[in-house]
Amino acid sequence: MSFTHDTEVSLQAAVALVNSAVDPDTLTTIVEADAFFSTWDYTGRHDRTRAELDALRSLRAVLRQLLTSERDRMVELVNAHLAEARALPQLVRHDEWDWHLHAVTPEQAWPTRILVETAMAMVDVIRGDELSRIGDCADDQCEGLVLDLSRNRSRRFCSTACTNRAAVTAYRARKAPRGVKD
Repeated sequence: MSFTHDTEVSLQAAVALVNSAVDPDTLTTIVEADAFFSTWDYTGRHDRTRAELDALRSLRAVLRQLLTSERDRMVELVNAHLAEARALPQLVRHDEWDWHLHAVTPEQAWPTRILVETAMAMVDVIRGDELSRIGDCADDQCEGLVLDLSRNRSRRFCSTACTNRAAVTAYRARKAPRGVKD
């Protein structure tokens, strides 16, 4: 299944936000929040305050729960988040983006917009029965999430660092004398 561009970007941004909490935490300053805002091409209100940063940091656990719940629980969470934000989906076009959905106004708080955009993206994931596209990193030492948008569903690690760590571990296991373990 192929998701629309706005769905993919919303999911990627949500996973990146959740994974920003994985050691080392990469969302500790307003400057880092600004970089996240720019990296993911957010538009609309961005207060650049400690309160907004704290709300973003708190949102990571909420998004993790939304992205990793069982399907029925995920539906409950999506509906609750959309209702709480009084989401009203509308087609919009701005900047270099063609027509896509926004469900809250640009004046809403940025963390609210992230949550609503993620909930809207999860509507597509749920309806397409594509929950297997989101999961935990295969690296046992990592708590990151993986969003697998590959055609063959082969992505297992949340980052290049985790992929490399697993490759080195596998290499060392192959090269170790038989009967000797690290």
